[in-house]
Amino acid sequence: MSVEQPLWRALLAYRVLTAGYAVALYVHAYGALRHPLPAGVYIAVLAGWTAATAGRVSNAERCTRAFLALDLTVAVTGILLTGYVDTAARIDSGAFTLPSIWTAGSVLAFAVKGGWRWAAAASTLVAAADLIERGSPGRDTVHNVILVWVASIAIGYVVEVARASERTLARALQIEAATRERERLARDIHDGVLQVLAMVQRRGDQAGGEAAELGRLAGEQEAALRTLISATPPGPRGADGDAGGPAGPYDLRALLARYASARVTVSAPGTPVLLPPHAAAELAAAVGAALDNVGRHAGEQAHAWILVEDEPDAVLVSVRDDGPGIAEGRLAAAEDEGRLGVAQSIRGRLRDLGGDADLVSVPGQGTEVELRLPRRAAERPPAVVTGGAGESGQALTDADGRGMR
Repeated sequence: MSVEQPLWRALLAYRVLTAGYAVALYVHAYGALRHPLPAGVYIAVLAGWTAATAGRVSNAERCTRAFLALDLTVAVTGILLTGYVDTAARIDSGAFTLPSIWTAGSVLAFAVKGGWRWAAAASTLVAAADLIERGSPGRDTVHNVILVWVASIAIGYVVEVARASERTLARALQIEAATRERERLARDIHDGVLQVLAMVQRRGDQAGGEAAELGRLAGEQEAALRTLISATPPGPRGADGDAGGPAGPYDLRALLARYASARVTVSAPGTPVLLPPHAAAELAAAVGAALDNVGRHAGEQAHAWILVEDEPDAVLVSVRDDGPGIAEGRLAAAEDEGRLGVAQSIRGRLRDLGGDADLVSVPGQGTEVELRLPRRAAERPPAVVTGGAGESGQALTDADGRGMR
């Protein structure tokens, strides 16, 4: 049951009880009214309206904007009609209006349906009608107006908080259910498929020849499957359910997990590493460019490690390999020759984001690319690129198709 359902039930009971109270006040003041017949007609309409619309005040779907507008019209009409049917002496003495406290139910319907902003608008209209009916802002009138105004806004705000809490709880339950299902699948896969793939890899490596290639493929599939069953689910969609991509921060781990294989190890924190979508995509693309260099220059047998560090003020990603490293002066020579794999595809991406990239290499001891993206820089909107060598999403290569460090 929705958290606001009890509020609708309470509002329905309030409307019925206050309608009866308005009828009782009319009967009690019948002899003192200046025009009792028009007042009686209005009271009959009020009672009939309350009875006929009881089903409307049951949930947010049935309580439409048109109904709320008509309901508030009935309340305001009764307030303004009081100045005609009642005597000036009774009005000055603080006599109740024709709808009396039933009017508050109409304002509260706005609060429950639309939150505090709707409640403020409705209570303002009622306050204006009260001031017109009284003719002058007396102490009791101002007191009642402020009371209704503050109470309705407070209830509207509480309703908004309750709805937000309900959505958060629903999302938490959804994530918990998905996590339990993922854990169940992980257990089943671990007990069967992963063990078979690991055995095929070991036997293939021992047998050599074509069996070694089969073992290598089995090892890659094992690593990919392990990543799949342990990866964090994607973040929630936008408020409108937009399927075009996440509207809010994205978990960088989910983008980097796709690079995991038998020869690429991804190590990331256990908690989400959240970045704006454009920053996460560009950082992941830079990591992909670094891995391309590993494959092209360190050899197919080289192993690479991706390490993600989530610091309070920045996100650090390092890509390290166990290849032969880069000879001194090789990068500068590559840039002079126009081969800009590192200069543009990696460093250019980080520079456009407001970060930086460093490359550390010792001949014979492998290469490490360190990417650092400050969080304040990542929050900036992406720059519009109309073309050129550093266009987003494209890893640059040299003229003959070879990536260059």
